Amino acid sequence: MIIPAIDLIKGQVVRLHQGDFNLKRKYLHKPLFYIQKYIKQGARKIHIIDLDGAKNPNKKQIILLKNIFKNKLPQIQLGGGIRYKKDIDLIFNLTSKVQIILGSSIIQDFENVKKWFKLYNPYSIILALDIKINKNNQKIVFINGWQNRSNIIFEDIIEKFLYLGLKHVLCTDISRDGTFLGPNINLYTEIVKKYPEIFFQASGGISSLKDIINLKNSGVKHVIIGRAFLEKKFTIQEANLCWQKE
Repeated sequence: MIIPAIDLIKGQVVRLHQGDFNLKRKYLHKPLFYIQKYIKQGARKIHIIDLDGAKNPNKKQIILLKNIFKNKLPQIQLGGGIRYKKDIDLIFNLTSKVQIILGSSIIQDFENVKKWFKLYNPYSIILALDIKINKNNQKIVFINGWQNRSNIIFEDIIEKFLYLGLKHVLCTDISRDGTFLGPNINLYTEIVKKYPEIFFQASGGISSLKDIINLKNSGVKHVIIGRAFLEKKFTIQEANLCWQKE
């Protein structure tokens, strides 16, 4: 599935360059404008990240999210600053059509996240693993809105969660994100082959319909697209058609 992305800072739609909060592009319209536009174009799911919450969990944009969820929406996958059970319960109380994206808490609070996999439906949880690949081809996970290096390897996290029923993983190559440099096809081909039981989502660098074709052929199940839609490189209709043809 093609999933359009909305990233939010202080109520404004933005895109970061390689995860750098100092290198952000601001977009003209309010979040709901883009969400409704994407729905009209055929989006069946929307990816929303509260970057304020990701950077500082005490600054989550709860009022903004509540106002967004008052509207008629397709399924949402929502992330940013989700650190505690009360955060998850708050979101599930806002809407039933939501999947929770967990990022930093996977690393910083592993024992509680394990409990959440048993408490909630594993299909309602997406692990977001944002990585930088070093010279030895090790996939190092970054946390807290990509501000901090964890020194933990991507595969180690996957192995820990597989037996808990892990189904959905969003993997972003930070070096490609917000760049239009194209996605890291080799990365996705490798992890899909290694973990065929997981529904992988690809994110970062997508700028053309050719990128979508290459990602479909890599075996990923979903593609998250932000800047390319915001800057009208192609439409959701075109992206969906391209995805379905492959």
